[in-house]
Amino acid sequence: MSSLPALRVLAALALAAGLAACATPEPGASVAAIEPTTSVEQADARLAAVAQERAAIEARYAEREAVCYDKFFVNHCLDEAKERRRVALVAQRNIEIEAERFKRRVKVEERDREIAAAEAEYKAEEARLAAEPPAAPREAAELPPPKPSPAASRMARRNAKAKEEAARAPEEAARAAASAAAFEERKRKSEQRQKEVARRVAEREAKAAARKAEEEKKAAPPAPAAK
Repeated sequence: MSSLPALRVLAALALAAGLAACATPEPGASVAAIEPTTSVEQADARLAAVAQERAAIEARYAEREAVCYDKFFVNHCLDEAKERRRVALVAQRNIEIEAERFKRRVKVEERDREIAAAEAEYKAEEARLAAEPPAAPREAAELPPPKPSPAASRMARRNAKAKEEAARAPEEAARAAASAAAFEERKRKSEQRQKEVARRVAEREAKAAARKAEEEKKAAPPAPAAK
């Protein structure tokens, strides 16, 4: 009879150990301050590192998800794995945004410098031609076509490139929509697996409770006989 309290104590200790194993995981990634990018080479290196780290994050999440299905508190473990993944992806996205913003700023500054240099060259040429004495008129001479402005030519190329990027926008939007749909499908399947695991866990707990009740019933002392 005295073994029943000891069994209950052992069961409580096992339950507490399972909860501690799932509730105290290793520290996850945190979103730290990003040091400013200082060169295009550094920006390219950061973008390449972000792509690699994203793949590593997804791999780690898949491993943790598989481990969670073997734990007693499945949903709690899965929630923590998802939060780790979310925080890590946010950190990588912040790095990506900063590097891409730096590259766009450098590109705009280079284009503005080129346009300013072309315009200055054009004005210098105009001033030089204006300072020269006029040439003697020639009979039936055909006037040369006006010299196009280098700045205008660069602006035309810039507008053509902008139209080309706008033409590619629907295709890029379609790819983004397909990627989002694939993500939602993976999310739906993951939630379905979680529900199935939760159902199996509930069945397992119900069976364990039934066995425990049966064992307690058998271990209980018989009722005294009526006199």
